[in-house]
Amino acid sequence: MAQILGPVEYLIVDFPGNEFSGEIIPALNDLVDSETIRIIDLSIISKDAEGNVTIFEASELASEVADALVKLEGEHDELLSEADLLMAAEEMPNNSTAAALLFENLWAARFAQAVRNANGEVLMNVRIPNETVLAVRQSIIDAAKSS
Repeated sequence: MAQILGPVEYLIVDFPGNEFSGEIIPALNDLVDSETIRIIDLSIISKDAEGNVTIFEASELASEVADALVKLEGEHDELLSEADLLMAAEEMPNNSTAAALLFENLWAARFAQAVRNANGEVLMNVRIPNETVLAVRQSIIDAAKSS
């Protein structure tokens, strides 16, 4: 029987000023430990002030960050190719560091399988930026106050 697979996402989070301190690692650990997500692959990309790009393995980072990332290393490292990561680096501003993650949404696996079993097709899947949601919410609150 085929494995039930949840939606897989590719996420790149940029940290300006090359200030990747590893603060996201405990939050990722929580998501992995609670089986909300499964890390498939994870890489760190750094771009210096001149635009030179370096791709890091966990073992090449500062020890406190490297030790924390070891637990998060993906099941299928190297699914994100060097070409994928270099393409991501093109979008990064100079003097920044990014975490590139390929992860499965385990929380949605059963629903995704049910959709597949029913011959359903995803017509749209949009992630709405937090800033947009907050702005719309504030507009509604402001409108309610002025009524």
